[in-house]
Amino acid sequence: MYDIVVIGAGAAGLTAAIYATRAEKKVLVLEGKTYGGQIINSLSVENYPGMYKVSGPDFAKALYEQAKELGAEIGFEAVTKVNKLENGFEIVTEDDKYEAKVVIIATGSEYRKLGLPLEKELEGKGLSYCATCDGAFFKDKEVIVNGGGNTALYDAEYLARICKKVYLVHRRSEFRGDKALFDRVKALSNVEIVAPAVISELLPEDGKFAGVVLSSTDGETGDAILGEPKELRAEGLFVAIGSKPSSEVFEGLVEMDENGYIVASEDCKTSVPGIFVAGDVRTSSLKQLVTATADGARAATEAVKAFSY
Repeated sequence: MYDIVVIGAGAAGLTAAIYATRAEKKVLVLEGKTYGGQIINSLSVENYPGMYKVSGPDFAKALYEQAKELGAEIGFEAVTKVNKLENGFEIVTEDDKYEAKVVIIATGSEYRKLGLPLEKELEGKGLSYCATCDGAFFKDKEVIVNGGGNTALYDAEYLARICKKVYLVHRRSEFRGDKALFDRVKALSNVEIVAPAVISELLPEDGKFAGVVLSSTDGETGDAILGEPKELRAEGLFVAIGSKPSSEVFEGLVEMDENGYIVASEDCKTSVPGIFVAGDVRTSSLKQLVTATADGARAATEAVKAFSY
């Protein structure tokens, strides 16, 4: 029996483990992949307070080692189910079963990918999924934003303040984002709307992103390919076609919104007493490294305050 089982070893989960072990609780962290979460794909982090510049893998390694040194147990097993017990929870993995008085879900989310060859190889080398994370690296450069929702529009507006030129590529003629936001972005002198068009190929140069091949679409469904492909050169590509929370295992256990994010306010309490949620899998408007660690700290602190072991 553990006091707290943390599901997920990203920034939120490891921070929760650090805070919970320092409160002298018996903690187990379960992770189905590798520790660190999405931050391990960042070659450089420059917006985390107190750390002017650190690589994503180094940041994740420091969190992992800190949690272990403080006494957290960390097991690399994928959780397949969580069952409510009379006095706690049963956490089922591919290999074993564990019991805990409290569960903290910190499984994060995954950016939706283009699904194109070289995408993985170019990630962090000019290709990014987070404008607020990596935009500063492209100051006074030309970049492409791909997407048609509010995230893509906000990214284009944000990057327009930093970059020399922003190409906003969308597969349909109409944008899904708010009209007022779209009109604001369209009015920016250094933003060029490229629609309807779809990115059909990524272009590398010296191991880095160098541009894309665009194919025109029918504009309505964004599916039919029309005309001859054209190249668009740029030094950065920001893919903003949505994200997917890693929450399937918890369907039917806790309340989720229509997109699968686990519903909880800033106190990180879910609809089920004894289950907390932290990080990108939680309903929140800002998803950054600093908010993930803040969530982890709050979830662990609230868990310790709310339950007597």
